[in-house]
Amino acid sequence: MNDDRAHYPPVNPVRAGLAARCPRCGEGRLFSGFLAVDARCGACGLDYSFADSGDGPAAFVILLVGFVVVGLALYVEVSHQPPLWLHFLIWVPLAIGLSLVAMRLAKGLLITLQYANKAAEGRLDRPK
Repeated sequence: MNDDRAHYPPVNPVRAGLAARCPRCGEGRLFSGFLAVDARCGACGLDYSFADSGDGPAAFVILLVGFVVVGLALYVEVSHQPPLWLHFLIWVPLAIGLSLVAMRLAKGLLITLQYANKAAEGRLDRPK
């Protein structure tokens, strides 16, 4: 997965992940759709079959967006006491929008960090 670093200049995994670019060359697209990972890089041909971010992005997004939205909703409730329908009108679209944007960023970031750190599925060492 990561044995060809001599052929490509080093790529900053954070920058490539947030820009949804290939973790090896930094040029090709990482996603074929909004959250669907492409089969391979269009620029360097890296096979993205190693890319399995699992539930990691969702967990980070839930914690981050939940903290922001609930904090803002509590602040607005304590300081202005708007009606319940206004809370619903403000916070539900905000939570959905922030979650969609943050999910793509988090998924791209975790996939590029997975490549940069040569992360693989865990294995147990067995005595010989």
